[in-house]
Amino acid sequence: MFSSFEELEAWKECRKLRQMIAILVKSFPEYEKFRLTDQILRSSKSSCANIYEGHGRYHYQENIQFCRIARGSLSETHNHLTDALDEKYITNEEFEPS
Repeated sequence: MFSSFEELEAWKECRKLRQMIAILVKSFPEYEKFRLTDQILRSSKSSCANIYEGHGRYHYQENIQFCRIARGSLSETHNHLTDALDEKYITNEEFEPS
């Protein structure tokens, strides 16, 4: 059992993704600030927050539900990254980092 959410590998990976996205969106056009930039930042933060919140729940099934929500937020983030790729705001290398 993990005593802290910070020990969870899933949370660590979400945090890395969120940090990478925070850097990446700085290169987006200014007119996307309250559109795509805001959406992608929010969805990437949501995945971390839901893992954190699920970890704080007392019941296993509640934790699972928050992990499902986090997975949905990650899917949303992936879609936003696809949009950024299609709009040529990011490169293929940024979309699929090694």
